[in-house]
Amino acid sequence: MIMQLQEQRYYSLEEYLELELNSEERHEYIDGQIIQMTGGTPNHNQIALNLSGTLNFLLKRQPYQVFVTDQRLWIPNRRIHTYPDVMVVRIPLEYQEGRRDTLINPIFIAEVLSKSTKSYDRDEKFAAYRSIPSFHEYILIDQYKMHVEQYFKTEKNKWIFSEYEDGEESLNLASVPCQVLLADIYDKVDFNVEE
Repeated sequence: MIMQLQEQRYYSLEEYLELELNSEERHEYIDGQIIQMTGGTPNHNQIALNLSGTLNFLLKRQPYQVFVTDQRLWIPNRRIHTYPDVMVVRIPLEYQEGRRDTLINPIFIAEVLSKSTKSYDRDEKFAAYRSIPSFHEYILIDQYKMHVEQYFKTEKNKWIFSEYEDGEESLNLASVPCQVLLADIYDKVDFNVEE
C-alpha cells in the first residue's frame, strides 16, 4: 500500500476522525499528521484476500474474528490510527473509547509489503504494533517474490523470527491455532507482472 503525506499540518484526533468519516479514501493518522493510503496492486490485494480467507475458514466457530484492509486500528501509546492488511482479534472485540468503528485489541497482524512501505512496515509500524498489549504475532509478506517473515512474542520484550520461501512450507501461527501453506498465501499471484 502506497502512502502519501497530506499537507504538512497537524490535526487533532477529533479532526482526523471527522475527516475520515467523510472521506472516500483511507488515511493513516500518525501523531497529528494525516497520510493518504492509495490503492494496492492486484498482487497485494490477492495476497491479503488469500490470507484473510484462509484464516477466516480455519478459525470458524472459534473465539476469533478476522479483518481485512478497511478495519481501523487505534494504537494509543503512539497516537496512530492505521488499517492493517489482515488482522485477527480475539473475541470480545475491544474498541477505542467512544467509538464502535475502531479496534484496539489485535493479537495477529499481517502486512503485505510494497516497495514504498516495506521499511516503515518492518521498523516504525512494527514498533508501534508492539506497544499494543494484546499483540503477539506479526507477519510480513513480500508481494514480489515468495517470502514471508514471521515474528511472534514469547514473553515481554522477546520475539522469535522465522522466514519462509518454499511454497510447500507451512506457516505455523503462534497466536491462533492455524497452519497456512505458503502456496495458499500466494495462490493466483503473478510475479511476472510489472507493478
